[in-house]
Amino acid sequence: MRTNIDAWLPYLESGEAECIVMNASGCGVTVKEYGHLLRHDPAYADKAAKVSAATRDLSELLPELVPLLQGKVKAQGQPFAYHPPCTLQHGQQLRGGVEQGLAALGFELRLAASESHLCCGSAGTYSVLEPETAHQLRDRKLAHLQEAFPNGAPQAILSANIGCITHLQSGTDTPVRHWIEVLDEALTS
Repeated sequence: MRTNIDAWLPYLESGEAECIVMNASGCGVTVKEYGHLLRHDPAYADKAAKVSAATRDLSELLPELVPLLQGKVKAQGQPFAYHPPCTLQHGQQLRGGVEQGLAALGFELRLAASESHLCCGSAGTYSVLEPETAHQLRDRKLAHLQEAFPNGAPQAILSANIGCITHLQSGTDTPVRHWIEVLDEALTS
């Protein structure tokens, strides 16, 4: 944490960067907690609080980006499944931003009709330390996502956290990707 703070803070303080953008929700939730985690460190408490306050999940930028990207995204023919990670929904309290932003750009996302708020089983190191339970949670999540596609598989399963992406991919042949990768590929200019 201290190494990251020492690397990032000079850019924030000089005005070279206005925020720190995290594209993995698991990383973002942790960096947003630096201020709390280092609150008793006399040398880093204030620095950590500044870094935490300046940290944004990539999805938090979508409301500003959607108007700039409209008309520059090619239409997607097939819908996507979307798994909102726990670290985004519960840890960062960010719900619906990815879904709303991508829908405004012409993407069709379908969430699991039930239990979309529950963990996929990755949970940081949980999938390594408790593989049996993690695989049960993964398979349950994948089954619920598939229920949203009664006539076949989604084009891909999208998420916002590398742990979820990796864990879900280990249980399905359907591609599991970060939503920003799909948006990037859809940009026409």
